Amino acid sequence: MPTLEIKNLCKHYPSFDLVDVSFNLLPGRIMGFIGRNGAGKSTTLKCIYNLVEPTSGAILYDGQEIRNIEAKAKSEIGLLFGEITYYPNKTVRQMSSITKIFYPEWNEQLYRSYLQSFNIDDSKKIKSLSSGMKVKYGLALALSHGAKILLLDEPTSGLDPVSRDELLDVFTQIVSDGEHSILFSTHVISDLEKCADDITYIQKGKILVSEKVQDFEKEYYYYAGDEKDLPLDESKFIHVRKNRGKFEAVARSVDNIEVPGVKRHYATLEEIMIALERGNVL
Repeated sequence: MPTLEIKNLCKHYPSFDLVDVSFNLLPGRIMGFIGRNGAGKSTTLKCIYNLVEPTSGAILYDGQEIRNIEAKAKSEIGLLFGEITYYPNKTVRQMSSITKIFYPEWNEQLYRSYLQSFNIDDSKKIKSLSSGMKVKYGLALALSHGAKILLLDEPTSGLDPVSRDELLDVFTQIVSDGEHSILFSTHVISDLEKCADDITYIQKGKILVSEKVQDFEKEYYYYAGDEKDLPLDESKFIHVRKNRGKFEAVARSVDNIEVPGVKRHYATLEEIMIALERGNVL
């Protein structure tokens, strides 16, 4: 049974519409939420957490409308928009003392274990923590108040490759118990290749696809070779890029396009996203 169900979620703004957004988040899985800036990712996350009131649709947590059990839902859903930036002059210890007041299910022992695991010194001020440490601290707070679902908006943005890789390991460890789930939006598509089980792709306020990462990747082929080998009829491809006598192209695998002398492989998430967003741009 899905932990979180989004059904036909709509949100109307004068200049933007979220239209019939539907997807399910399963326990023990990591779902990547991708799309261009302004596609509706943050709006969707805010609707789930009831920071923004949807125009219509349903959001179910453990089978119940989330707004009917808001106190319970917010104690079991953690929302993190990037790194912790509020109260920069407070120490970690002071910040935690404030936070735990709001959560009756706060687990101090679990919190201490996360501080130790993440190597966070609770005597340090928030502003003195690195960007990666601020994200880990936010995760520690969320998990210590009993969050079963983590909603993360650009959690690895601005981090160096090593820090990003460390966080991805943390995400994988969190869901390994089969009880926790993570939904996170990111523009660093390579991160999803490493840790995501499922992908939900939103485009201009509408869900383009929501399925397993491996299934999605197998729906597209990527080609790269010499431009002279490119077929005359380029309309068969979703996207073609030419540069200095070479070409790259993406096509749907169901079309089974073969280019003599050119190898193909299943496309990566990033290759697919660029192709679908840019179209047949030469």
